[in-house]
Amino acid sequence: MLAEIAAANAAFATIKMALKNGRELYDCANSCADYFTNKSSIARRSKRNGNKTQFQAFMELEKLKKQEEWIREWMIYAGRPGLYDDWLKFQSECKRQRAAELNKRSAERASNNQFVATLMKWTLGILIGLSIIFFAMWRLL
Repeated sequence: MLAEIAAANAAFATIKMALKNGRELYDCANSCADYFTNKSSIARRSKRNGNKTQFQAFMELEKLKKQEEWIREWMIYAGRPGLYDDWLKFQSECKRQRAAELNKRSAERASNNQFVATLMKWTLGILIGLSIIFFAMWRLL
């Protein structure tokens, strides 16, 4: 998690420096992508891990929220009209796409697990059948 925190902070520093130097937000799109990817990774990990790391993740998320607030204000006051609203729509669409990909991967995993379970049942059935045949032939001798 420390790597994600460091990467998010570095990406935000790049974004902030670029915007303060008069560049546009689309000029630092890669840093924005890194920032929000790491933010979502930290959020996911905070839901999974134990108490101590949850608190650390919570505090880091609070810090990231402050940084995101700075980006929001920049979009509202220095960006084009409606930029922040478009950004929110874009984020919700990306979230839907990530959820769809996650559902697809979990369905594929479930399908693979079902295939393995069926294969194991068939293998076990064949082994039991062969052992019965072997035992019957052994008794006849």
